[in-house]
Amino acid sequence: MVKKRIAILGSTGSIGTQALDVIAQRPDRYEVETLTAHRNVALLAQQAVRFQPNAVVVADETKYGELKALLADQPIKVYAGSKALCEVVQLPGVDVVISALVGIAGLMPTLCAVEAKKQVALANKETLVVAGDLVCRTAQESGAPIIPVDSEHSAIFQCLVGECCPVEKIYLTASGGPFLNAGIDELRHATREQALRHPRWSMGAKVTIDSASMMNKGFEVIEARWLFDLKPEQVEVLVHPQSVVHSMVQLVDGSIKAQLGTPDMRIPIAYALSFPERLPLGVSRLSFAENPALTFQKPDMEKFRCLALAYEALRMGGNAPCAVNAANEVAVDLFLRGKASFTDIARLVEVGLQKNDFIAHPTLEDYLKTDERVRRIAEQA
Repeated sequence: MVKKRIAILGSTGSIGTQALDVIAQRPDRYEVETLTAHRNVALLAQQAVRFQPNAVVVADETKYGELKALLADQPIKVYAGSKALCEVVQLPGVDVVISALVGIAGLMPTLCAVEAKKQVALANKETLVVAGDLVCRTAQESGAPIIPVDSEHSAIFQCLVGECCPVEKIYLTASGGPFLNAGIDELRHATREQALRHPRWSMGAKVTIDSASMMNKGFEVIEARWLFDLKPEQVEVLVHPQSVVHSMVQLVDGSIKAQLGTPDMRIPIAYALSFPERLPLGVSRLSFAENPALTFQKPDMEKFRCLALAYEALRMGGNAPCAVNAANEVAVDLFLRGKASFTDIARLVEVGLQKNDFIAHPTLEDYLKTDERVRRIAEQA
């Protein structure tokens, strides 16, 4: 059997490290071709020594010398910079690109992978949030398959395999994060430590804060619109604190299909790599006896204003979702650095959306300019 050669964009993050665990479980199926990181060269070097990729890339060019020194005795090519990220995913030695970078930084290398007709295992929400129309149109033209890795979108994807009838609605489930039962007044005084204490998932800081504000779910709504060609009103969010039902599909005959499992990201990662097969995986199994109650409720859109703003941007279309993402990235960074309150995140996102120069049919250059301009707006708001 010919092994699939994998490039991981963001190998030192939560998704990247779990992807490497999946690959390590099936060395007969997969081998690592390329690993990349933003600036965590210590862990990147450790991963490179263990998995022996053909090349590694550190996006932060100031870290190139350090990475080069750490791998001086290894037969591994070392590159640096955003341009190198785009170049390595297009190399003929790459079969599958796992896009697990955080933020808009994932857009260009993912788009380059799609243009090069690579299979993309997509874990970077912002790629489709910022430029869903462009990316999906490019994938359709190139024939590059995009398989979702997010647990919710993987669940929808799995429910739709083999279906030929139209989708009436999809339900994206949300844990509700650490502030599910908090009042609006409590959110005004929420600390960094509280926001990072997710009850179900272990993720990077940015994604965890997005989960706490439910912006993460808002991004998933926008992503689902593009992945499954849906209208905004066909995507509904349900808070499901147990995180057992990962998402559901309602079909035109009223039937509902759901994908269930333990909250372990290695399951959707493995499925994206092995599709259309399913391979044995060393993860814990779901026990219904230990989960006798599965509950669902509608999210509080007033408390979780970010989710409402994401829906608003999706309905507006054009470059509005790009503006929301840009403002959110700035706002979350400010919050993590103690320069903004938790409720400032939604406020800054709303400012960015309101002050954005709306473009109905943006080009790639328009998206990039929108991102740059709205970041400045959010930083000064």
